[in-house]
Amino acid sequence: MILNVNVHLNYAIQNPTDVLLQLSVPDQPDQRVLEQNISYGDDVQVSTLPAEGGVGERILMNINHDLNCTYSARIDVNRPIIDIADLAATPPHKLPSDVIRYLMPSRFCQSDELQNYVAADFGNSMGGQRIAQLRDWIFERYRYVPGSSNGHTTAIDTFVQRQGVCRDFAHVLIALSRASAIPARFVSVYAPYVTPQDFHAVAEVYLDGAWHLVDPTGMAASNQMARIGVGLDAAEVPFMASFGPAMMQYQSVRVWIEG
Repeated sequence: MILNVNVHLNYAIQNPTDVLLQLSVPDQPDQRVLEQNISYGDDVQVSTLPAEGGVGERILMNINHDLNCTYSARIDVNRPIIDIADLAATPPHKLPSDVIRYLMPSRFCQSDELQNYVAADFGNSMGGQRIAQLRDWIFERYRYVPGSSNGHTTAIDTFVQRQGVCRDFAHVLIALSRASAIPARFVSVYAPYVTPQDFHAVAEVYLDGAWHLVDPTGMAASNQMARIGVGLDAAEVPFMASFGPAMMQYQSVRVWIEG
């Protein structure tokens, strides 16, 4: 499946400011980048650094005028759909060292506060079956309501309110997965059927020796997503972070399947 991506960001910046972007799709075994182009305008100092988990890169820049960035890409996504309920969990003592951190509570995913809940309500399942039950429970019980949350909303907030956006749905699934001793991480992706079109957020869980994408909103199948970056939660994978005042003037994200 070939995905096309087109992103345009325009932010008003009054004083020289450092900005971090994470927009580009990394080349990986399950997603091959055929073409991509990114531009920032003139008079911009740019450097790149590896992102969390070695997935993708962060672009650091210092700009002294408005940010006007465009990104476009064609990606060949070659990822089979797997029934996650069939996958076995890896016991924590057998996890690779770089996976262990994704068992831990984090700023937006307070998994330690949900251990009693998952044991009481989902204790009849384990491994991939547990993840499938958690995914379906979130999809069935939570309402997707744009504007109902903000950048400070945590998994516990969303767990109580039973509404949010993709970021919030992903945080709840991640927190409940970690509370089940299953490593889980936050993933920013491009996906074609997200409504409204925007950057999308899903979870990725470690089962049967590998990472598997899971979207509790139900808007994107695993073979329709292009990974941008990963992290403990949304705080580690912002598409843009400004270290000075920046006001959005215009932002658009378009993703479509070629052919």
